[in-house]
Amino acid sequence: MSAFNKLTVWTDAETLECVTRTPEAPNVVTFSFQSPSRALFNHEPGQFVTLKLPVPGGPLYRTYTISSSPSRPTALTVTVKAQDGSIGTKWMLDNLHKGMRIKAIGPAGKFSIVHHPADKYLFISAGSGITPMVAMTTWLYDSGREPDIVFINCARRPSDIILRDRMELMASRIIGIDLKWVVEEADPFRSWTGYRGMFNQIMLGLMAQDYLDREVFCCGPEPFMRAVREALAGLGYDMTRYHQESFAAEPDHAEDVPNDVVPSEENQAEIVFVSSGVTTKCAETDTLLAAARTAGLMIPSGCSMGICGTCKVRKTEGQVHMVHNGGITDEDIADGYVLACCSHPIGRVTVAA
Repeated sequence: MSAFNKLTVWTDAETLECVTRTPEAPNVVTFSFQSPSRALFNHEPGQFVTLKLPVPGGPLYRTYTISSSPSRPTALTVTVKAQDGSIGTKWMLDNLHKGMRIKAIGPAGKFSIVHHPADKYLFISAGSGITPMVAMTTWLYDSGREPDIVFINCARRPSDIILRDRMELMASRIIGIDLKWVVEEADPFRSWTGYRGMFNQIMLGLMAQDYLDREVFCCGPEPFMRAVREALAGLGYDMTRYHQESFAAEPDHAEDVPNDVVPSEENQAEIVFVSSGVTTKCAETDTLLAAARTAGLMIPSGCSMGICGTCKVRKTEGQVHMVHNGGITDEDIADGYVLACCSHPIGRVTVAA
C-alpha cells in the first residue's frame, strides 16, 4: 500500500518539505510543500500557517496565508511577496529551495467562506491579499458546482497581479467566476484595456451591480481595506456580511479591556515557565512574550498583536490581563490558554512553556 493510500492527516508536529518554488511576479514566489511522510493537508480555505524561518541570528516566525485549497490535499502552498525591509520573506526568496525542511505552526484563522456560506460572493483584494481569495475560489471551483463570484483584485501594474494565470484558467473553464483586475498604471510598452485607477464606489457599481446581495470578503493593506469598508458603508451595504483578513489590528475589533485588573508599571510580577524550568520577574506592564525573551526563552510568535495566535501558551496558575485581536477562541481561553504577546502577568503566573 502506498503512503498516499494511508490517508493520514498532516499536523504541525511534522516538518514541511519544500518540493517546488514558482516565480509569480516581481519579488513574489509560490512555495509548495509536502509532508515527508506524505500525509495529506486538511485546512479551511483562507487559513494561514506560521513558518519558523532559520534566519541568521535565530529563528524568525512569519505568518502566511495558504494559497492552495484543501480540495487539493497532497500539497500545501504559500505565495509570498518580499516588501521593502522584509527579513523573513526575503530569506525565503534567497534561501528556501527544493528539498529543504522547515517547521510550521497551524493551520489557523477564521477568515473563510466555510464560516459564512452564501449563494453569491464578492472577493475584493489588493496585492498579496489575493492569496486567501484564490484559495477560497479554488475550493469552490473544485466542488464541481458553478459558483457565483465577482473577484476584484487591485495592483500597481498588470505585471504585479499575483496568481493571475491560475485565476484566469479557472475562470475560462466554468461560468461563475467574474474576474475584475484594477491597476494604477499600465506596464511600459504593453496595452491595458481593464480598469485603471484607485478602487472606488463607481467601480464597485460597474463591477458588481448586485453587491448588496453578496457576501463580501476583503484582504489587503489596511488603508485599502478602510477605503473598501467606507465605500460599502456609504452605499448602504449590510456590514455584518463584510469580512476581512488583516495582520494589522483594528481598534474596534479588539477584545474589551477587562475592568477588574489593570497592569501597573510599579507592581512586580513573577512568571514561572514550567517546561523550561525558568522563573523570572518583571513589571506587570511587560507581556509574557517580552519576559520570556528577556529570560532567554523562545516562544514562537508572529504578528505580536494578538491576531495570528502563534504565541498561544497554556496558563496553569495565576491571572493575566489579556487584550487580543481575535487570535484566540473562547474555547481556548476557557481551557486556560492565553496569547503571550498581549498577556500581562498579574502577581505570580505559571505557564507551560
